[in-house]
Amino acid sequence: MRKILITGASGGLAQAMVTYLPDDYLILIGRDAQYLKELYDYHPQVEYHQLDIKDDLAVMECLDKIYQKHKKIDILVNNAGYAVYKDFETFTTREAREMFEVNTFATMTFCQQVGGRMKKVGSGHIVNIVSMSGHIASAKSSLYSASKFACIGYSNVLRLELADKGVYVTTVNPGPIATKFFDQADPDGSYLKSVERFLLQPDKVARKIVAIFGRKKRELNLPWSLKAAHKFYSLFPAIADVLARGVFNYK
Repeated sequence: MRKILITGASGGLAQAMVTYLPDDYLILIGRDAQYLKELYDYHPQVEYHQLDIKDDLAVMECLDKIYQKHKKIDILVNNAGYAVYKDFETFTTREAREMFEVNTFATMTFCQQVGGRMKKVGSGHIVNIVSMSGHIASAKSSLYSASKFACIGYSNVLRLELADKGVYVTTVNPGPIATKFFDQADPDGSYLKSVERFLLQPDKVARKIVAIFGRKKRELNLPWSLKAAHKFYSLFPAIADVLARGVFNYK
């Protein structure tokens, strides 16, 4: 039986993933353990941990307790994250630190603590849910894109360091997903409406993510249209910047 740890477990994507994991033991982490219990009490093999992932010490203490009980985690899914879209000069330093704490530094802490243990036992899979915003920059996503670019860079180095240790590292980079993520990122709904043609359903994304668990896969980029846009962005950066300011700038 695989033991799978998922952060940001109260989110819509996590909820969809869990439906495809009926035979696995799930270790779910979120801000409200009672809410997690309400969401997942139907699952036969699950435990919940209420945790502020911005608190490094609390994360390490929580993981120590988990490992005392389970000894081994087979798959780590770093799923926690959020966005706020607005002009770069309007962000405060506090907002910047907060977003990096959740989107980047917490992911790094879990990767370090769990990945280090995976390295010792010689097996495991780290799946970092990042974003196409970590590949393709667009206006009004300065902090979010920066935090996700950092996650992709960190994951790429981690993959190299763990390549001969039996541990896989995958980044999942979806475009916009129809979840409550946009309640905070896009309160008035204008951005979500403008990207309807790219909008992914959480069930479809979850199915593709779960299908790669335990497989040596570098990246999963969704949807195909944004995957193609990323390749274009890499090959023709100057033209891509022009498009990003106009055609691809929906915020």
